[in-house]
Amino acid sequence: MSAPTGFSRLQIGLHWIVAVLIIGAWFTHDGMGRALRQRIAEGMTGMEGATPHTILGGLAFAFVLVRIIVRLRRGAPEPHGSALVQSAAKWGHVVLYALMALVPALGAATWYGGIESLGEVHEFLGQALMLVIIGHVVMALWHQIVKKDGTLTRMVKPSE
Repeated sequence: MSAPTGFSRLQIGLHWIVAVLIIGAWFTHDGMGRALRQRIAEGMTGMEGATPHTILGGLAFAFVLVRIIVRLRRGAPEPHGSALVQSAAKWGHVVLYALMALVPALGAATWYGGIESLGEVHEFLGQALMLVIIGHVVMALWHQIVKKDGTLTRMVKPSE
């Protein structure tokens, strides 16, 4: 399968939906340890005691899974730049996608499975995810503003 030259409307929409959900989950994570302890103490199950953080995280996880499926089926444009830059971009995206799936999966195991010990791993990897996202944004802006190679434009203007 040859790589497409740009992203589809679906890929662009999923990208921005996931971005908003992850940012929303990030800004609503305060107090989750207390909420988890209360949930466990009160024997809550399922959606009982759901918080904005758990709802946004669950939605992010669902949309990330759809994103992964769409990317595997449709592909993605090749990154611009030297072989080293292309390799860094590919590995950066591997790490980004892995964290986008792993962080909410661990959060769900913590919240719905009552596995408190995973909460710290979830929180640590959530911090790592935010650092990777910041790097992703910085590189997208660098490509757009400094390199002027149209990398960011591909995520706002569909190729279909």
